[in-house]
Amino acid sequence: MTYVSGFVIPVPSDRKEDYRAMAEEAATMFRDYGALEIMEAWGEDVRDGKQTDFRRAVQAKEGETVVFSWIVWPDRATADAAETRMLADDKMTPPADVPFDMARMIFGGFSPIFQMGRTGGDQ
Repeated sequence: MTYVSGFVIPVPSDRKEDYRAMAEEAATMFRDYGALEIMEAWGEDVRDGKQTDFRRAVQAKEGETVVFSWIVWPDRATADAAETRMLADDKMTPPADVPFDMARMIFGGFSPIFQMGRTGGDQ
């Protein structure tokens, strides 16, 4: 069964293109590590909640946009192996001018319990 790595990231709104370019470059590496699908989604309708919300989860500041991202892997073993390889790969070292505050990124790994539609691979 597929496995999903999910991310929520606050990005300065004026660095959208910098973030997109970095994500595109990283996607090539993720694909080499076995990723089936990569999605980087720029927040457009990210509403404030009464208890919590995406902006609060990453302590987004004025002038920042929330990015919601995920990587679909064939299985958890592939995702875990990719993480090990990434930690040892100098190409995965963030650039000095990374376009977001990495300390406020949240991420985790998830096993799907229901899926409708695409199932991974080249779609």
